[in-house]
Amino acid sequence: MDNNGGGRPARATARGRIYRYLHRSRGFCAKQDLARALGLSMPTVYQNVNDLMDMGLVSYSGQRQATGGRSAQGLAIVPEARLAVGISVTDDRLRLAVTDLLLRQVAYKVAPFDPADGLDEPLYRELERFLDENEVDRFRLLGVGVAVPGILSADSRQLLFAPTLGLRNVSVEGLYSRIPYPVHIDNDANCGGSAEWFIRDHQPNMAYLSLEGGVGGAILINNSLYTGMTQRSGEFGHMCVEPGGLACSCGRQGCLEAYCSVRRIQDEGFTVQEFFSRLERHDPACGALWGDMLRHLAIGVNNIHMALDCDVILGGYLTGYLESWFPLLREYVAHGSLLDEGAEYLQLSTFRSHSSMLGAACHFVQDFIGGI
Repeated sequence: MDNNGGGRPARATARGRIYRYLHRSRGFCAKQDLARALGLSMPTVYQNVNDLMDMGLVSYSGQRQATGGRSAQGLAIVPEARLAVGISVTDDRLRLAVTDLLLRQVAYKVAPFDPADGLDEPLYRELERFLDENEVDRFRLLGVGVAVPGILSADSRQLLFAPTLGLRNVSVEGLYSRIPYPVHIDNDANCGGSAEWFIRDHQPNMAYLSLEGGVGGAILINNSLYTGMTQRSGEFGHMCVEPGGLACSCGRQGCLEAYCSVRRIQDEGFTVQEFFSRLERHDPACGALWGDMLRHLAIGVNNIHMALDCDVILGGYLTGYLESWFPLLREYVAHGSLLDEGAEYLQLSTFRSHSSMLGAACHFVQDFIGGI
């Protein structure tokens, strides 16, 4: 069989190109469109499309009316042909999601969690319960991604520091052995950034800022996650925005996380839902706290943009409540910006509060798409 330079069979290479083109396609796409767009012969397209259909990965989807002769049949991937699970770990809950190959959420659940109980057994137990409750076909399951709020070792076997979980130098080896499916563990902000990049395939550079129980970040440059020399890039939550300010879970003072995280709201005695409910009723104490959070968030966003000169995407749990306040936040950002008066580079994440768990699952979706 002919090969295409790198030792991979040419037919498999064409098949992968066709599948990936269909995966990115947002409009009608017929076999003739594939041949024209990818520079392939019609026999090559026909053979590889048939292969993909036999694999259950592609199907016909509608027709395009022709001016003469037969109407062209459209093609589309079968999103539910494979599934992946993402689990987001926080200091008091697990959030679990099943996603298809388009990173569309198929099922979702929140379960209580206490870090003192360890990671492997609670995650395994809740995962299996979640899969059973939603009748997930294990044979279609690509793997389970776990998003943790902390710094991992280079081999992802050790959780080096997770201040919001109160953990340091804890092995996560048990997750790999306890969960009976392929497992990938990553920092929650890296996961969130990966999900946003996946859905914004036209956007090669971005900074992702995650607003959860802690504050984290991810940097994507030229379509790749930049992890830094020691796997610790994007720790935006621990940049200082108020010297000598509020105490942070990391042990320092004045960090962005101390001012703009879910934990700050909880430390004031509110649940997040209660806080935003009172905010809508113009509670003065909540209004003052929220105004301070937005102003410090604007400082952090400006710092990130000044350093990286790219779009800044806000994701994480708090962004589920941020939409109505987003114009005001942009005003604060623009007021402190040197060059960008409209702060158009600041955007809300597509997945809002579900970015990290969908991004954790995205690892397996990307691997699958890339391996066809």
